[in-house]
Amino acid sequence: MDGTIDLAITRVRATGERIGTLFVNPGGPGGSAVNYAKAADSIVGAPVRERFDIVGIDPRGVGSSEPVSCMSDQEMDDLAAMDGTPDSESEEQALVSMAQVPGLGCQESSGDLMAYVGTVDSARDLDIARSVVGDDVLNFLGVSYGSMLGATYAELFPDRVGRMVLDGALPTELDIVEVTHGQAIGFELALRSFVSDCLTHGDCPLDGDATVEADVDAALEDLRAWIAARDEDPLPAGDRELNEALAAYAILTYLYVPEYDYPRLREALGKAIVNGDGKPLLALLDSRVSRGPDGRYTDNSTEAFYAVTCLDRPYLGTVDEVRMLASDWSAEAPTFGPSLAWGLLACKDWPAAAERITSTTAAGANPILVVSTTGDPATPYEWGKVLADSLESGRLLTYDSIGHTAYQNGSSCVDHAIDEYLVSGSVPAEGTICT
Repeated sequence: MDGTIDLAITRVRATGERIGTLFVNPGGPGGSAVNYAKAADSIVGAPVRERFDIVGIDPRGVGSSEPVSCMSDQEMDDLAAMDGTPDSESEEQALVSMAQVPGLGCQESSGDLMAYVGTVDSARDLDIARSVVGDDVLNFLGVSYGSMLGATYAELFPDRVGRMVLDGALPTELDIVEVTHGQAIGFELALRSFVSDCLTHGDCPLDGDATVEADVDAALEDLRAWIAARDEDPLPAGDRELNEALAAYAILTYLYVPEYDYPRLREALGKAIVNGDGKPLLALLDSRVSRGPDGRYTDNSTEAFYAVTCLDRPYLGTVDEVRMLASDWSAEAPTFGPSLAWGLLACKDWPAAAERITSTTAAGANPILVVSTTGDPATPYEWGKVLADSLESGRLLTYDSIGHTAYQNGSSCVDHAIDEYLVSGSVPAEGTICT
């Protein structure tokens, strides 16, 4: 590296009388904040659009900000399709070998850059940008991983925190095992919600009555058996195949926002289970991971995810310990637990290290609004409580619903509370719950 990193930044002007700048980050890590800001009309409420310029900075290593390069398109395909539930020693060895690909690839293709894409570095970049736009404080909306970026900023620069919303909390103090375990349980619960909903529709490919608990259990078992069968009997999916790993991955990625995604997932599953056509389900996955129809990935979000995650939260355990975790997690998260446990190996022996912050109190900061959804599979509700409690000025807003994050996700109660806080600085009353 030559000692500098170029950052991509965009600004969408306020529609009315401007009172400041609102920096935004969509999470990931790996999501483009530039693209997120360009969608300002849909990511924030009208009162916020009126009073704030919306600014997005692609964090280092992401999108157009000195993007990391770690894997070829084929390697990303191979990694996604790798059997995450090894049944033999040879399958386990293949999985261990494939898990090294992201780290070694980042090292080979990105060199020194990979050591400088951590969250602490990106938080410092935010402060530079705050100064450049001329604001005395940082107003910030961070969702999912973006909440960790915001909390890290608050810990580094508590006296420069303006109005900060952290929606879908990812606390810095959790290590990678705790994060992955929480998500395994969260997505298992989300799958149960999907199956229960599916059984209320005539086009559901699963059998049972949603009002009978035993029927929901049986339908879940049937779905797991169908997924497992794809290990030996993958489905045709155009010029590709839908195997066990890809089927499970596709389902998991469509459990984030039920209101939007249940019908599409139900339809794709129906074509796969009833008609033996894996193409629609694989297409859902492609859309989530930015894989184009030509087999090329349209952004580097997958590579950046590994580069930032493994730098922030390296896995310090052994293969034997992962094997034990996979066995343990299979009891409480039988669909996703084992494969998510084996996925920890991607961050083992990561070939770079960076400064990390493992607790956030942000002593002296202005009130920080933490928003957490009771049925959030990717950032479980308890994490929101942990973050709000750890922040000296944290205030928790609870959204009693299912899905990942809350703002602009269908609740007028949540939207009004966040808009009011950002525009006027008035935090919701202690213990506020939106339904």
